Amino acid sequence: MAPRLPRIVKDLASSATSPVSTVTRLANTPMGNPGSHRPVYGIHLLDRVVNGHRSLEDAVRDKIIVITGGSSGIGLATAERIGSAGGTVVLVARGKEKLDEAADLVRAAGGTAHVHPTDLSDLEAIDALADELLDTYGRVDVLVNNAGRSIRRSIALSYDRFHDFERTMQLNYFAPLRLILKLLPGMRERGDGHVINVSSIGVQTKVPRFGAYIASKAALDTLSDAIQAESHDDGVRFTTVHMPLVRTPMIAPTTLYKRFPTLTPEQAADVLTHAIIYRPRRLGSPIGHIAALADALNPQLVDMVRNRGYHLFPDSKAAKGLGEDRPPEISRTGEAFARVTRGIHW
Repeated sequence: MAPRLPRIVKDLASSATSPVSTVTRLANTPMGNPGSHRPVYGIHLLDRVVNGHRSLEDAVRDKIIVITGGSSGIGLATAERIGSAGGTVVLVARGKEKLDEAADLVRAAGGTAHVHPTDLSDLEAIDALADELLDTYGRVDVLVNNAGRSIRRSIALSYDRFHDFERTMQLNYFAPLRLILKLLPGMRERGDGHVINVSSIGVQTKVPRFGAYIASKAALDTLSDAIQAESHDDGVRFTTVHMPLVRTPMIAPTTLYKRFPTLTPEQAADVLTHAIIYRPRRLGSPIGHIAALADALNPQLVDMVRNRGYHLFPDSKAAKGLGEDRPPEISRTGEAFARVTRGIHW
């Protein structure tokens, strides 16, 4: 049985039309020019003042932009957006065939694309990739660490699955770290460079069943903060994007998410192109910031909210190794809870 919750938490979970729900919905509503899908990721006025009014065309002109996980999902959508601005992208992923298809789409949009098939679970392959990039292009101006692996599985099903933690740490932490270590010296020497880490709202909300995933993302977040402090006066900037749930192939095995509100890859690409233009230190949705603040002020209360989500959305059949035939049923309370906590992956 789930523990009893304070009345305010029960109201949050059970009412889809409560003031809290309304505020949350508005906070996550797309804003900007007509047709823009960028959610309200903070105003970031200081970033705009420091960088001035720039377009994506200005930001990508004469830049070499490397995108890992560039053959599908967020990476591909971002690459196409950069291509439409006349930029040059270097796409990295494991499969060459899908990379070639992605490169064709970037070129069709008006950009320049190069492909470098690499298994990012292989550290030696990553070293070879970095050397190849520097030998071929002379430099990397923007590194977008987008490739990642997500595992949704409760700790009760993970006692004998240490390899889940190893695999997520390898792709989500060690792979981008290896690239940073190889490419950062050149950025510091030139006095210019930008590293964008696609992190997760889960780092802010610390949701159940994603311990392996959010731990790996949090490791990269905090390391990047430390490196930023050391390289700030060298002209290098790190941006951490706490991305909410996005409908990509990565979440497809969790059929539960077919009933969840999500961003599209194109909407997520809006967020990443904003990061390329303005180079903010962090980008995150309001509900992520609110959750992080609430957790700092009253972690016990937030623990109860997270526990409520834990009981509302059980482990999938896939997590149990039983396959997945169709999306599981979600109660009305569960649907309301997912709407109120829009963008959070439970």
